[in-house]
Amino acid sequence: MALPDSLSLAQARRITLAAQGFTDPKPGGATDLRHLRRVLRRLHLIQMDSVNVLQRAHFMPLYSRLGPYPVELLERAAYRKPRELFEFWGHEASLITTDLQPLFRWRMDRAVDFAWGGVRRLATEQPGLIARVLDEVRRRGPITAAQIEDDTPRTKDHWGWNWSATKHALEWLFYTGQITAADRTTSFARRYDVPERVLPQAVLDAPTPSPADAFRALVELSARSLGVAAEPELRDYFRLPVDGFKQAVAELVEDQVLLPVTVPGWKQPTYLHHEARLPRWVRAATLVSPFDPLIWERGRTERLFGMNYRIEIYVPAAQRLYGYYVLPFLLGDRLAARVDLKADRKTGVLQIPAAWLEPDAGQEETAVALAAELHRLAGWLGLHSVAAPDRGDFAGPLTAALKAHAAVGAPL
Repeated sequence: MALPDSLSLAQARRITLAAQGFTDPKPGGATDLRHLRRVLRRLHLIQMDSVNVLQRAHFMPLYSRLGPYPVELLERAAYRKPRELFEFWGHEASLITTDLQPLFRWRMDRAVDFAWGGVRRLATEQPGLIARVLDEVRRRGPITAAQIEDDTPRTKDHWGWNWSATKHALEWLFYTGQITAADRTTSFARRYDVPERVLPQAVLDAPTPSPADAFRALVELSARSLGVAAEPELRDYFRLPVDGFKQAVAELVEDQVLLPVTVPGWKQPTYLHHEARLPRWVRAATLVSPFDPLIWERGRTERLFGMNYRIEIYVPAAQRLYGYYVLPFLLGDRLAARVDLKADRKTGVLQIPAAWLEPDAGQEETAVALAAELHRLAGWLGLHSVAAPDRGDFAGPLTAALKAHAAVGAPL
């Protein structure tokens, strides 16, 4: 079937959700590595974040596409041999499929252009420290920053990090690919080691593509993962530099891998991947993490779903509009609601500080579906109950739906 050169907004949504894996069948039985690999083939990378008010960010995209699954599957794929994921700067800090490691060597080689200022400065001003820290990792790895910390002063220019010079050195070595993450401690600290003790030999032996070839491959993968995308989100998926991105797009258009299309309201040049699939419908009903690739690019989220979404973790409490850790609720092919969630692990309760209904979403249908999803999420997190929402324009209907769900004895 010939692909169209123009799409309705509804078609663009369905293409996107199919490309992102939301139309794939859920596991019929126990979730295993095959299911995890299917999602990873769709996404190619998963963003990481240290916030743990609900669940670590990298566990959530798999939940949103597979439903409840053993998180040990992802830990195994990332940190046990044969490793299928490695940590690097893909879209922010990410777990990336190991087969893509050669495509990021250009970023490692250009760390001086992309790494943040304090790390670059230390590499220039204290090369001896860099060499000593690398030698320490070679001798003692896997090892955390705290285990090799010395009496070098900590910076005070960032309220959240306050890194020592040793930690800066480790991050420079990490960014340049001279060391990598062997695993994480229970407190989410990286344990560093040299790549030859971490990455599969086939990855280490793979040839390094030219930057132009790497950009082209990464843009094609971005387009495949997004289905249909305007240029900003196509470039944002792997955080590509403008210079290499533009040339890659031109070449992929010339080869008809990317097909120019129009979508109402999309002003930037927009492209459809030539293998994109347009399903007749989407029957999703799941919560989506703030760090899910479906909503990474907030302008795209607004254009596709009509949701003006911002994460408010770093906004002072009194100025937050929706809450601290707010997750959109995907129902069908629309983002129908958003809920601020917190896992109270001491009491075993999934708390809902706020719940909000999106314009044009059906109140009763959304409340029933969201109540079921919240109970499913609580069960996956090992919590025994779901609290009523504290505030928000959807608090009343959702409270009623949660009570009705509990009354029929639906298991968590």
